[in-house]
Order: sequence, then C-alpha cells, then structure tokens
Amino acid sequence: MTQSTPEPTRARPRVGDRAFGSLATGSGITILVILAMVAGFLLMQAFPALTTPPAELQAKGYGEFWSWIIPFAWGTVWASFWALLLAVPVSIGIALFISHYAPRRLAAGLGYVIDLLAAVPSVVFGLWGSMVLAPAAQPLYLWLNTYLGWIPFFGGQPSGTGRTLLTASMVLAVMILPIVTSLSREVFLQTPVLHQEAALALGATRWEMIRMAVLPFGRAGIVSSVMLGLGRALGETMAVAMVLSGAHVISFEVLTSQNPNTVAAVIAQNFPEAYGLKTNQLIAGGLVLFVITLVVNGIARLIISRYQEFSGANG
Repeated sequence: MTQSTPEPTRARPRVGDRAFGSLATGSGITILVILAMVAGFLLMQAFPALTTPPAELQAKGYGEFWSWIIPFAWGTVWASFWALLLAVPVSIGIALFISHYAPRRLAAGLGYVIDLLAAVPSVVFGLWGSMVLAPAAQPLYLWLNTYLGWIPFFGGQPSGTGRTLLTASMVLAVMILPIVTSLSREVFLQTPVLHQEAALALGATRWEMIRMAVLPFGRAGIVSSVMLGLGRALGETMAVAMVLSGAHVISFEVLTSQNPNTVAAVIAQNFPEAYGLKTNQLIAGGLVLFVITLVVNGIARLIISRYQEFSGANG
C-alpha cells in the first residue's frame, strides 16, 4: 500500500509583497497611460495643421506643413549628430578614467563634479554658449574654414559672431556629457573582476584589458547612455534658442551665419505669439519631434537586444 505524499503548501503572500507588486504594476501602467495621453493630445491638436489644404495654409501665411517642418527636423537631427560626435568619445574617456585609471579619492571627486554638471539649468548653458563660447570659438572657426574649408561641413563664409550650429552642438555636447559619462561609468564598474584579472594574468596591458573585457561587457550600456543623451539633445530648447541664429534652411555647413534651426527652438520662439492654425502647426512640429524620439529609441532597443548578456540594460 503506497503512502501518498502531501502536497506542498504555498506560502501566503505577505501584505508588503502584494502592496509593492501593486505599486510597481500601477507605476508601469501610469507611464503607459501618460505616454498615450501625450500622443493623443499631439495628434488631436496637430490634426488641423496636417489636414488643412496647402493653399489655405499659404493664404494665411503659414506655408505648407511638410515644407515648413522638414528644415527644422533636419536641423534637430544635424545638431544632435554633432553633439554626439563631440560628447561620446570624451564621455567614454572620462568614464574609463574614473573607473580604471584615477586614484580613488580623485575618482570620487571627479564623479561628483560630473554628476553636478547635469543639474545646471539649460538657460545657464545658453548664456555661457552665447556670451563666452561663441566669441572664444571664433578663431577656431576661421582656422577650420581656412585650412579645412575643402570639407563641405567647414565651407562657406564663417560667421562673424560665432553663433553657429557648431557652437550650439558644443553646448549640447556639454549638456549630454554628464548623462553619458555617469551611465557608462556605472556600466564599466560592473565588469566582473575575474574577467579583468584573467586578462591581466594573460599578460595584457591595462588598455588591452579594457579593450578585451570592459568595453565588450559595457557595449549595451554605452548604447543606452548614448541614446539617453541623444534624447536630451533632440529635445533641448532654451540653450539652442539662445545660442543658434537659426533659419528655415537645409544646410550641411556648420560655421556659417545661416544655420538650420531645431524643432524645439522654433516652438519655444514662436508659441507665445501663435494663435489659431499657427498653434496647431507648432504642435504638429512637436508631434514630429515626438515621432523622431520614438524612432531613435526603437533603434536603440534593437541594438541593445543584440547583447542579451547585459541584463541591466535590457531590462
């Protein structure tokens, strides 16, 4: 006669676990609801500008929507590209210096300063860029135009004020530098010590150890930090509006006085005086910026999904 084994009793969930689970679930749902509400608001308010016939828009002095928004969308992407080009190498270098080269006391102080840089208001960066950086960069722009003017980016007549797209990109680069640096530093510090010691034990130098163990481990985290920095650069408003002398043009040149403006800066500069269909047109520009941000983040998720081993970035 076989004796039946009793079924294991399940532990009753604690009140704290249930409360925390409900709070976490509610927080996730709230984020999705807010995102849907923002998207719905943009769609409803942008609908008149997207559906009004171009002839009627031109009669009211607004211009056809897509011909109006494309130069500003180009300026947004172009300025953000140069900001990433300037900020990412410096940010990764600072992160590696803090995590693997600097003495502990120096690393702690430098990390604090980098984190503090993220708390500076954008209007302060705008004032610094327009009053300090732009005049100081003027000799550099003349040198680039003189000796590297054969490159299309540095061609044209350089601006006499220094308030160019390259200056705005420099300001954006400084603004996103603490984001990329802080996240990259934390990723580098998570590299397994055994991997680093194994590389050193095989005779690798410190740089070879970083190249073989640290950077491959942190690739997904680096991509995540770069995408977060790009999101900040795409949506930045006041700093760009205060530095850049923007125009309704599409141009590859970054040193001239005629530069493409950004969507966020155009909205900030024109929204207070806008009314009627012009308000809808500016909100439609915000919808385009919203879509650009979603596309960029979607591409980032696809890149990160290739490196499943780093669960901290993949979620």
